[in-house]
Amino acid sequence: MSDTPSHAPVKSVRSSRIRGPQDFVGGLALVAIALFALWASSDLQGMRGFSFGAGTAPRMFAFLLLFLGAAVSLIGLLTDGPGLSTFHWRGPFFVSVAILAFAVAIRPLGLVITAFACFLIAALGTPETRWKETMIVGACLTLGCSLLFPYALGLPLQMFPRFMIQ
Repeated sequence: MSDTPSHAPVKSVRSSRIRGPQDFVGGLALVAIALFALWASSDLQGMRGFSFGAGTAPRMFAFLLLFLGAAVSLIGLLTDGPGLSTFHWRGPFFVSVAILAFAVAIRPLGLVITAFACFLIAALGTPETRWKETMIVGACLTLGCSLLFPYALGLPLQMFPRFMIQ
């Protein structure tokens, strides 16, 4: 008899841990957004023959996002990557507040005041904001919006508040 035991040691099975958690979770988030977009566009008319319906482009982009999100998740499973980092809510919060403020204020306050105010609200999203430069850029973007939307694109937007026009 030999000195070796009759049973060979069992090789450890590779652990099923996620090697790139940040990529994996980010990919899952993209998949979730794509599934929501597919659900939200399910009532829209799709493609008929060669004519595009209202739901064709949203579904095409949703399927593309679904594919890319699954690929990013797969990369997170198979390759080493960074761990989950902390998520900072300040930026997305203030950008969302600026979008909602624009939706609420555009009719009563007009394009000029609303665009400038919403730019300043969005600038609160980072503590690194330099207010002098932010005011200058905000004024330039407001001027650009004031020329682009009503004049270049011909959209019937009210420029100033109603009380200033009357």
